[in-house]
Amino acid sequence: MTARTIRGTVAAALAGALAMTAAACSNPGSGTADDAKAKDSAVVGIAYEPETLSPLLGYGKDGNSKVFDGLLAFDADMKLKPALAAALPRVSDDGLTYTYTLRKGVTFSDGEPFTAEDVVFTYRTILDDKTNNASKAELDALKDVRATGDHAVVFTLKYPYAPFAERTVLAIAPQHIAGKQDVNTGSFGVKPVGTGPYVLTGWSKGEKLTFKANPRYWGGEPKVKNFTMAVIKDDDVRATRLRSGDLDGAILPPNLAAGFKNDARKKTYAATTYDYRNVTLPTDNKVTGDTAVRRALDVAVDRQAMADKILEGAGKPAYGPVPTGSEWFAQGTERRHDLAEARRILDDAGWKPGKDGIRVKDGVRAAFPLWYLSGDKLRQDHALAYASDAKKAGIEITVQAGTWEVIEPRMQHDAVLAGGGAPGDPDFDQYLLLHSSLAGDGFNNMARYRNKAVDKALEDGRRTDDKAARKAAYDTVQRELAKNPGYTFLTHIDHLYVVDDDWDGLTTQVEPHDHGLASGPWWNVEDWTPKNHNNPESGKKPAE
Repeated sequence: MTARTIRGTVAAALAGALAMTAAACSNPGSGTADDAKAKDSAVVGIAYEPETLSPLLGYGKDGNSKVFDGLLAFDADMKLKPALAAALPRVSDDGLTYTYTLRKGVTFSDGEPFTAEDVVFTYRTILDDKTNNASKAELDALKDVRATGDHAVVFTLKYPYAPFAERTVLAIAPQHIAGKQDVNTGSFGVKPVGTGPYVLTGWSKGEKLTFKANPRYWGGEPKVKNFTMAVIKDDDVRATRLRSGDLDGAILPPNLAAGFKNDARKKTYAATTYDYRNVTLPTDNKVTGDTAVRRALDVAVDRQAMADKILEGAGKPAYGPVPTGSEWFAQGTERRHDLAEARRILDDAGWKPGKDGIRVKDGVRAAFPLWYLSGDKLRQDHALAYASDAKKAGIEITVQAGTWEVIEPRMQHDAVLAGGGAPGDPDFDQYLLLHSSLAGDGFNNMARYRNKAVDKALEDGRRTDDKAARKAAYDTVQRELAKNPGYTFLTHIDHLYVVDDDWDGLTTQVEPHDHGLASGPWWNVEDWTPKNHNNPESGKKPAE
């Protein structure tokens, strides 16, 4: 899983990865293998599961929840469109008031009507100090939300916040159920009720989540009637089960996805992303907290080799949280691979090579552990390549695998091969990743990075709706990271999904770090229609 909290299932979902185990159910569907492969059913393999399905604790904050809807949603091109709202919001001239007119006739899956009070309840509960939602800082601009009748909601902001409308893809919870439970410990997180296209029918932790089509869905009952997400932590196991026919689709790393290239029954979908892999360099560690060590590692690493060899071209070098092709990328912050410069930086800072070639300063060896999530081959390969590059500069990194239960208690002092990234606005990822107020707050700011100039720029960037001023603020963040990198950013990764070619309507969006569960070609599974492969009874291609 990853760096701090982030968008797709968020901090709560990230923390949920801690509860995950390798899944190995022989049949993730609800019936026989033939039933699971019926043309109105789909079974897909994902790598992670959330800890909760409650929007109040972070689930569905970035849209694409199968159980819930937000006021707005993203289309295939990441443009906002109405969902529970009947239209895009009306925004006041000063940018402080957003008024939404709600869609009429919408019900929750239990038949109860959706109203403006459910919207008010959701947002106010998330912002309540008693609610354990690690992403509530994302709604810092929100001053108040109130209903004006059953079908209108008004949001009032403390300051103009340019991407506020994008925040309203956040999933809406039913007050009549969630409001009667303890927000943090109630059963709603595992037995959710929403307005979305699917209803959760079962959740075997560490194994699978099963859904059925919601016949009351305001957008029309989906053609895929049964949908199962098999939680399979290990990349190799996921590929094996896809090849055996146990899965209809799965997310796979490039080298395993390539194994299906010549399979005429399957199709590979590539999603461009903001998803990066980075190494946390904890401030509270005597080695990784040294700015010279950080700067040396930043130029010792061969990012292009990682993109070419590990990602096999399905990605590119990363120099910070913003991809190089984004309009928000600060030109000139690219760092070249320069081993001689890395050695010079360390020499000048007093880190001198010892007899074994590992540098030492004031009796401290330039050595530290680097943890990665076991079963994740991309993280493993990145970690090994990073350690190899560091060794050439005289820094010894011991690569170790573990579950999140093992890794999380060690994050204050040990480096982690982490990840993050969110499309859309730069505030969505950078504030949680870098602001000092969130240092050590779970998966937020895992490196405990502290930089006053970065804090100010992050605050300036979110407190104005002037595009030029915002661009200048986020340029400052990226340039400060080049001067004192609390993380070594390695690559931005394209996500690859291999899916049986049995349905029409499959597309991908620009994806966040959190993927597979709410992203992937099944982001719009409710819109899929079965193909007719000359065999209308099975919906399958004929054998060749």
